[in-house]
Amino acid sequence: MIAAAWITVALLLCAVAALGVKVILLRRGARELREGLRERLTEETNTLLTISTRDGELRRLADALNSELRKLRSERLRYQRGDRELREAVAGISHDLRTPLTAMIGYLELLQALPLSSDARRYTIHLEERTRAMKRLTQELLAYSAAASVPALRLQSVDLRRALEETLLAFYGAFESRGITPQLHLTERRVERQLDPDALSRVLGNILTNALRHGEGDLFVSLEENGTMTFSNTASGLDSVSVGRLFDRFYTVESGRGSSGLGLSIAKLLTEQMGGKIHASFLRDVSP
Repeated sequence: MIAAAWITVALLLCAVAALGVKVILLRRGARELREGLRERLTEETNTLLTISTRDGELRRLADALNSELRKLRSERLRYQRGDRELREAVAGISHDLRTPLTAMIGYLELLQALPLSSDARRYTIHLEERTRAMKRLTQELLAYSAAASVPALRLQSVDLRRALEETLLAFYGAFESRGITPQLHLTERRVERQLDPDALSRVLGNILTNALRHGEGDLFVSLEENGTMTFSNTASGLDSVSVGRLFDRFYTVESGRGSSGLGLSIAKLLTEQMGGKIHASFLRDVSP
């Protein structure tokens, strides 16, 4: 009787041990699926999910997930191919439009040198302004297509304070013509980052151009020791909704100002390609 009881206990212990091993293997398989799925969703890879467990249900789950991964990869490739073809088409059209637009501007300038009636002169001036705006749009479309193609960045050590000061100096004439004296608060400590100097110059230039276009005579620029740059100015034409869309492609606050809506989109694209972050916020009645 006692022997039979011990045998029963031993069998129960073996069953519990086997069940424990089964649970451990299932947990390991689930962890492998979770980690493998996260890796394949965040990285460019053609490998499929594999698991070490022989459990039939987990293997069927892995097969189902691999089937969905194949579909996702196919859709991603189709999107990338279509996006590349669209960028190439936009770049080609923009390039082809620049020459005739330049010629149109030249002929309009010659036309304005001739004796014209007041109405005719007004019409030619307006036509020249719109033609120049169209040329700017084609140039920015070309620049955006080039930036979106993710060219190889020439990363090197860049002194952020020096780069910011050089860009501000390049805008000195524009600031002076608008009566703007930027208020600067730049850290004295040397702040260096691995960046592409040309891309950084484009980012800073686009931000300052936007501030000039929509600002109202003030500009505050700061650089902190952690590398954070802040640009702030008064812009009564903006609100929280429009500020939230400033980095959207082709979004313009006022279409009549000749803006293409691509300058800040290019700035955001280049900033992210260099591993940085950029955003805009709206503060009501707050002075820097």
